[in-house]
Amino acid sequence: MKTVKVGSVGLGRLGYEHAKNLATQVPGCELAAICDVDANRVKEVAAELGVPNTYTDFEEMCKNPELDAIVIVSPSFLHCQQIEIAMNHGKHVFCEKPLGTDVAQCKAAEKVIEAHPDLIFQLGFMRRFDKSYAEAKRKIDNGDIGKVVLVRSYTQDPRSTIESTLKFAPHSGGQYLDMCVHDIDLIRWFTGSDVKNVWAIGGVFEFDLYKELNDADNAAATIQMENGAMGFMFTNRTHAAGSNVETEIIGTHGTLRIANVGAKNLLNIVDEHGSREEYYPDFMSRWHEAFVAEMVAFTGHVRDNTKPADLTVYDGTAVSEAAYRCKESFETGKMLPIR
Repeated sequence: MKTVKVGSVGLGRLGYEHAKNLATQVPGCELAAICDVDANRVKEVAAELGVPNTYTDFEEMCKNPELDAIVIVSPSFLHCQQIEIAMNHGKHVFCEKPLGTDVAQCKAAEKVIEAHPDLIFQLGFMRRFDKSYAEAKRKIDNGDIGKVVLVRSYTQDPRSTIESTLKFAPHSGGQYLDMCVHDIDLIRWFTGSDVKNVWAIGGVFEFDLYKELNDADNAAATIQMENGAMGFMFTNRTHAAGSNVETEIIGTHGTLRIANVGAKNLLNIVDEHGSREEYYPDFMSRWHEAFVAEMVAFTGHVRDNTKPADLTVYDGTAVSEAAYRCKESFETGKMLPIR
């Protein structure tokens, strides 16, 4: 089996998670290079994971002829630019969400990927690789619940990580682009339809920085799909117990629920405080297996020279476009169509 040699850019929380997974948990893969603007961080992670090639310049890493693929986990505003650089150097690309920080960037990325039909591109919507979500999709496609009527999706981040969240907030793109893209992707995936109209509401209930950013620490949106199906999503940064994601898919003949997934194991604790389960402390621990699975899938596509069947750059554009319209709806208080 050919070893796929990967270079990864970005060593923040998620970037480090991907680097560690690539180095230790993806069969047939070698993390051969890492890159970050912080030279000390690069040196530290390279020593820990045994990475032979280190860079602070992204294009220099992409010039390395030994690398087969590039994993992009850099700040969102760099994604489309780095996709172009990597592909122009003949590298397959995995890019974390969001595809771009505005729709124009996403459209430009589409042109780049279309210009390199021999190269593989995969976007980081890792929930599709979670076993429960993948099984729900199989049941929907099999017709087990009839036609999908409504998808309800909750994404709640723990308040215990709020310090790093607030630090990231000014360049995150806002709640709808940073967090809700996962929910929008699930709604599109499960309904098999594009978004037609959005109406978004929310507010700042605790962290005033979001007022300065014209954003919300608790936000929601109702979505109407082109095929008539409905979606509802809620997101916040103030969940007390830990990381929690819940999804419900209501069909004409049945309902699928992926709920109470905040519980990190089957342990039930009974003490003077009552009976309780402990939640995953953060999103990385909740989605660890899905993060590994999507990298296994990506490196497998590179090795076998195949392309993801239903996770394309166009999904990234469609989700980002819907997320931006949600942001506009939140700011104006109006229901808005997708342009």
